[in-house]
Amino acid sequence: MSEAKRRHFLSEREAIQLLDEFSQKLSLDIKQLLGNKTKIEVAETQTAKIFFVNNRPLLAILNDTLLPTLLFEEALRLLPKIVVNMGAVPHICNGADLMAPGVVRIEGEYKTNDYVIVVDERHGKLLALVMALTDSKTALKMQRGKIAENVHYVGDNLWNQLKKVSGKTD
Repeated sequence: MSEAKRRHFLSEREAIQLLDEFSQKLSLDIKQLLGNKTKIEVAETQTAKIFFVNNRPLLAILNDTLLPTLLFEEALRLLPKIVVNMGAVPHICNGADLMAPGVVRIEGEYKTNDYVIVVDERHGKLLALVMALTDSKTALKMQRGKIAENVHYVGDNLWNQLKKVSGKTD
């Protein structure tokens, strides 16, 4: 597991730019979620940049892509949701992309390239953040094939770094 190579606060201008980019990417008003007074610290690791917003690791840049971490519950609960059967859970948590046969239902609408969360059907536990490869209407009709690309999931390197820096052990 990689340790933070460098950790520092963003300037106010950099913080505003980051939050604006995130708001546009997810079509959310992040300032409404977090308030106007936000201090952002960045920890640069070998695999990702993790952004601590008001001391919480909520955003990351992974593979040059800005995304919410699985700990950013306020933003994630506003995203569309794909519910998968329990047979798909171990595959999703090992980094597999989301395939049509594992989908039980889709809650909310989304477009191609939108972020969508994946939860299990039994407990509704958050499993992954995926990038839609097709829109929700098309995905509902699919019997087979790939629906979404797994971007960040429980158990990946970013998840393990987040648990370490946030003190979570579950």
